[in-house]
Amino acid sequence: MYETAGKLKWIGTTQSFASGFTKREFVVTTAADKYPQDLKFEVVKDKCPLLDPFELGQDVQVSFDIRGNEYNGKYYVNLACWKIQAGDASAGPSSGAREPAGRPAAASSSNEPSAADLRGNDDFDHDEPPF
Repeated sequence: MYETAGKLKWIGTTQSFASGFTKREFVVTTAADKYPQDLKFEVVKDKCPLLDPFELGQDVQVSFDIRGNEYNGKYYVNLACWKIQAGDASAGPSSGAREPAGRPAAASSSNEPSAADLRGNDDFDHDEPPF
């Protein structure tokens, strides 16, 4: 599990494919480094409505997994969002991808559920093509 924070720059519409697969993409601009980065994330299937309550320019905190696959000799990497929430000024400054959740954080003492608790093992279908 990885997390990043930033401002919503773009929210796409839900795309539906003949196979029944649906996805929705969005871009978050992070300001953790000297140069801001635009990171494109996607939500799939029943997670597409997660973006409905958000507006462009809003500060958000994104929890995501990195997914990679090969399709017809080409390699793809997707940032698969499984949780997005409004940013909180008390949460600290925007940051880039953090270390996976298995490592203890120095200032983290909350009783929040783990990534495995919040999502099922079938949230992402690994047999689907990357588009």
